Amino acid sequence: MAALPDSPPISIEEYLDTSYQDGDREFLDGVVVERNLGERPHSLVQGNVGFYLRGHFPHLFVWPEQRVLTLGQRRARVPDVCVTTADPQEDVFRNPPLIVIEILSKRDEPADVLQKVAEYHAFGVPHIWVIDPRRKRAFQYHDGVPEEVGSAFRADAIELPLEAVFQGL
Repeated sequence: MAALPDSPPISIEEYLDTSYQDGDREFLDGVVVERNLGERPHSLVQGNVGFYLRGHFPHLFVWPEQRVLTLGQRRARVPDVCVTTADPQEDVFRNPPLIVIEILSKRDEPADVLQKVAEYHAFGVPHIWVIDPRRKRAFQYHDGVPEEVGSAFRADAIELPLEAVFQGL
């Protein structure tokens, strides 16, 4: 994740009023930061996750690439997938989703992913899932501590089998 070259600090309001045509960006303490856009494995897994959750849990709301304010007015993240139990009725989420899912791209840096996980945890997201499509591995975080997922993610009455996540890889 890199700050855009020669980009001066901006306000959260300016960030929220900006639309990026080649993929959304994140906002970290006044700096707009590029996200690593997914390649085929990333995109396939993102589609698989959304399709499975929507098909098996119609009461859930599944949000791909949704802006979420994580640290008040200082940070805005764009998780690959968010899940809520109700429609927040806002364009930018200001309350923690039930589940946040990050899908790794080959250019993601471990330190950046861990920073996001810590931020989601501090924000109060109860279920944080990280998926590595290239290695076909998955992790869930409890109190910021990773645990490798064996066969399925679980959150309350929600179950997402890894077989469905990695289908087609």
